[in-house]
Amino acid sequence: MSNALLESTAGVVQEALGVYDDDAAAREVLNTCARRLHDPLRLALAGMVKAGKSTLLNALIGEQIAPTDAGECTRTITWYRYSDTPRVHVHPRDGGPVKRMPIRRDHGRLVLDFPGLKAEDVSWIDVEWPSTSLRSTILIDTPGIASASTETSARSTVFLTPDSAPSAADAIIYLLRHVHASDVGFLEAFRDTAAGATQTVNALAVLSRADEVGSGRVDSLLSAARIAERYRTDGELRSLALDIMPVAGLLAESARTLREAEFAAFRQLARLDRFDRDRMLVSVDRFTAPTDLVDVPPAERRTLIARFGIFGVRLGALLVRGGADSSSVLAERLLQQSGLAGVQSFVDTHFRARSDVLKVRGVLHAVEEVVREKPRAGSGLLLSRIEQIGASTHALRELSLLARARTGTLPLPADEAEEAERLIGGSGTAWAERLGMPGLAHPSEAHVLVDDLLRRWHTRAQSPFSERDTVTVCRTVIRSIEDVASEIRTATRPEWAAADVDAGGAPAQDGGQQGDQQTGDAEAEGDGAGLAE
Repeated sequence: MSNALLESTAGVVQEALGVYDDDAAAREVLNTCARRLHDPLRLALAGMVKAGKSTLLNALIGEQIAPTDAGECTRTITWYRYSDTPRVHVHPRDGGPVKRMPIRRDHGRLVLDFPGLKAEDVSWIDVEWPSTSLRSTILIDTPGIASASTETSARSTVFLTPDSAPSAADAIIYLLRHVHASDVGFLEAFRDTAAGATQTVNALAVLSRADEVGSGRVDSLLSAARIAERYRTDGELRSLALDIMPVAGLLAESARTLREAEFAAFRQLARLDRFDRDRMLVSVDRFTAPTDLVDVPPAERRTLIARFGIFGVRLGALLVRGGADSSSVLAERLLQQSGLAGVQSFVDTHFRARSDVLKVRGVLHAVEEVVREKPRAGSGLLLSRIEQIGASTHALRELSLLARARTGTLPLPADEAEEAERLIGGSGTAWAERLGMPGLAHPSEAHVLVDDLLRRWHTRAQSPFSERDTVTVCRTVIRSIEDVASEIRTATRPEWAAADVDAGGAPAQDGGQQGDQQTGDAEAEGDGAGLAE
């Protein structure tokens, strides 16, 4: 279905290019739409100033390339995309020629300066980088909103939430330190423009700098998780983001780029007597002050603090004492504690699995805007084609219904509304996630549940007491269940066929999990026991 959907949408764009052959402005928009259909998922990072956007972006890429200081480059929109060869281009705001910048790094990070230009002269920076993390996703770093500079804030607002066009991003990770009025306002604007009037929910809220919630204690992430859960259930963010999760971005970035010298320093700290180590780590000033307790020079300790924060230093020492006996093991365990894996899994499950549908929805909305603003011969046929795609594509109907579910407007009792939301992909698009079954569930078990679901939802739809809106919702849910049934029937799992049969006659199950379906029709000693798992 996915290829067919992309092809039919590309056909609409080509038809529109023919209709607007003599309109340069319209053709520019339409050519952008054509490129967007072939691009990987566009995932933007947004948030207020100092929310940690560039740090989290570096963690997602796995390299310290995005600048995190307050220089001119952090006041511009920067795209990071995959390429075999590193290249950096600056696109001037006045439409002048694109300028290629030399590749220069300072302590690993790219130096994105543009001699002779100021941030207000730059439309955007295009960074092409040979990172496998960028093969399936274009990451977009944006200036902070609610900045002291209204012009800087406006760049992100215009880019992500334009007045009369869909957002340039397919999905967004929004970083917040606490729920501020500016955060809610921005997310509301993104929801309303990201995919047109359906207000599709395609945002993830991240409680960034989560290690600061507990003043750098090793259980800070647990405290942050409780706060995230409170935000998740208070109703205000529910209609604006699919989920909210805590992340220690600095820890994640540093863990993915851990150096051998840093591991050696953590090993020195871990060898200290617990009392001496705790006394050193009371504060940043105490930790970086001259001391004979540890053979790590003050300069190296200052670097550790800058790279990991006081939380990361405390945690790293505990993990080494708990058995992290190499830099790779320590990096892995630090990542587990940072919360980054949860964000990556969410992006895979909710955004990448729906990438084609998200792209198509934005492109169709953009084409529709052009046609409605500039009607001419052939416009009516284009609008009919757009409407036909929307009406015949179940995945688009699912997204619209999911948006309704997140705002609490489904015409169903609470328990049925919750089940409907899960079945249409609110918890993920794989069949096990839709059915609420463990990842190890066998298809034979799923068939029983699917049959029961179809029976119950058909009964609901056919009830004489169900209003028309309820029936429409039920039919969408039924179609989703039927798609799950079809996927289970056609799923090929060679390991099941070849697996040994247990005593009960059922194939032995492995630790794998059903892949995403097409989106179509801390280990430490006693003093570290508070670590999050």
